[in-house]
Amino acid sequence: MISYCRHTHTHPDPKDKTLALEIKDLTVFYPGEESPAISQVQVSVAAGASLALVGPNGAGKSTLFKAISGLLPLRSGQIKIFGHRLQECHQRVVYLPQRSDIDWHFPVQVLDFVLFGRYVHMGWFARPQARDVQMAMARLDEVGGADLQSKHISKLSGGQQQRVLIARALVQDADLLLLDEPLNAVDSRTRDVVARVLDRMKANGRTVLVATHYYDQEEGRYDGAIYLRDGEQCC
Repeated sequence: MISYCRHTHTHPDPKDKTLALEIKDLTVFYPGEESPAISQVQVSVAAGASLALVGPNGAGKSTLFKAISGLLPLRSGQIKIFGHRLQECHQRVVYLPQRSDIDWHFPVQVLDFVLFGRYVHMGWFARPQARDVQMAMARLDEVGGADLQSKHISKLSGGQQQRVLIARALVQDADLLLLDEPLNAVDSRTRDVVARVLDRMKANGRTVLVATHYYDQEEGRYDGAIYLRDGEQCC
């Protein structure tokens, strides 16, 4: 099997004081842009913490998540995930993008869409095994989407799309979850699902960062907040 990473995946030891996320002097530019999308960002997140990433549209929240996920090159600065350099291994971090970033007309059924989250563990050319399918089904059931498994993703409602995206993120079984506006324009059922997922992740010692416009309503759910405005930390 040709794997994504040479490191063996193990979940964090609660006694290990290594930071889940450490960012120093991070500056990121989008290709072709002359001004930085985020500049001189400094972040330290303890393992098992649940933090909100707060800021208006255009503040740099999605950019920061994409940089942490390795989707954007760093102009300067450093990112470490559980003490490892970002480029060493991506399987311990999962990024759940905004729904608008997904091509919902891609010809795939829901179960296969969720299974995409397993490929980081399976390797480049492997096929899903029974265990992978069982995990995908369990995560779909967790978000109330078991009955959607054979449905084409183009037929999903907005709330169903968000729950399926959450299932795909959960099935990766990562230690650091980056959720980009999971509460944006969703129904009350999906908001309840997100709340349950966050509670379960925290109970299991996983580290979660949630980009949100709803911090004033959800403040009690988080251990703290990171504030961005115009690509820089503030407040």
